[in-house]
Amino acid sequence: MVLTVSVIGAGPAGLAAAATLQARGADVTVLEKSEHVGDTWRHHYDRLHLHTTRGLSKLPGLAIPREYGRWVARDDVVRYLEAYAVHHDLRIEHGVEVTRLDRPAAEDAADRVWEITTTDGTRTADAVVVATGYNHTPHVPDWPGQDGFTGEVVHASRYRNPAPYAGRHVLVAGVGNTGAEIAHDLVEGGAASVHLAVRTPPHIVPRNQGPWAAQYTGVLVRHLPARLVDTVGVAVRKASIPDLSDLGLPIPDVGIASRVDQGSVPLQDVGIVAAVLAGSVRVVAPIERFDGAEVVLADGARLTPDVVLAATGYRRALEPVVGHLGVLGDRGKPVATLGRPAAPGLYFTGFTNPISGMLLEMAADARRIARNVTRGR
Repeated sequence: MVLTVSVIGAGPAGLAAAATLQARGADVTVLEKSEHVGDTWRHHYDRLHLHTTRGLSKLPGLAIPREYGRWVARDDVVRYLEAYAVHHDLRIEHGVEVTRLDRPAAEDAADRVWEITTTDGTRTADAVVVATGYNHTPHVPDWPGQDGFTGEVVHASRYRNPAPYAGRHVLVAGVGNTGAEIAHDLVEGGAASVHLAVRTPPHIVPRNQGPWAAQYTGVLVRHLPARLVDTVGVAVRKASIPDLSDLGLPIPDVGIASRVDQGSVPLQDVGIVAAVLAGSVRVVAPIERFDGAEVVLADGARLTPDVVLAATGYRRALEPVVGHLGVLGDRGKPVATLGRPAAPGLYFTGFTNPISGMLLEMAADARRIARNVTRGR
């Protein structure tokens, strides 16, 4: 009997899992709610490039073209994902959103394990791989007084380029890689002023120092003891990044590896350090509340921005689909990743953010899932 597998999501994690499973003889269908593969990538901001190298970002079975350069641009990532689906001849059903997964009662299951409810009817499969994405649903904090703010509040997922913000005063809330890169982009694009609200100072690393990429270090240290990496990380930070303590970005008290274990990867510097040193991006305290046209910060300072850009992250939004199955843990994250089943025949991929690089981990996940799903078949 041919093993049937449904993969939910046609982003890089889903495509990698589908291709690897198919190569091991499974009958794979990818269910994608949008009309395109890599739909999330199509909506990222214009200047985005991978923070991981081309060579360590390829998915199983197809290299990324050399002409895309070492740091692959957003549009080239999309082209690669399109080519990947064609190269592996993947069967993708577009416009199909999965709304619920269930395991039928034993007497009704026959030789199928999972019942999949979609906007296009119900189907069954022996196994299901959920790959709906780490960045699924934009999250904006419920700041007090926000409804009365006379300016704009825009989530970073809606940001494309600095043109609409030229000549305007912008407060960017959140200092992850997205927030820092958008702040730098706004400065170069002619914003009147750019403030960066920081609640938790990040670990900052250069994206690369000559030919050595930060990702290489991440791969090398990933399995070392966190305490050792934390200690070495401080020395590396002091040697490679100027002291920004007086400018609002001190070295965090929690070490770099410990922060990764908590779900926060380092901030790769692609221009934000120079912008902070130059004063073109001013680091301020986090947002406490809104008061009419003003934003009140945690230290009592007040700003009057035209726009607040919320680089405040995403939610996985898995609860409606699998929340009843007992496979979600803290903050709605799957209890099992890295190719391990969360329940018999149920896998999650693309829900970790490792220091070694997300695409590299997706490729490894795909291979582990394919082995586990097809073992014994």
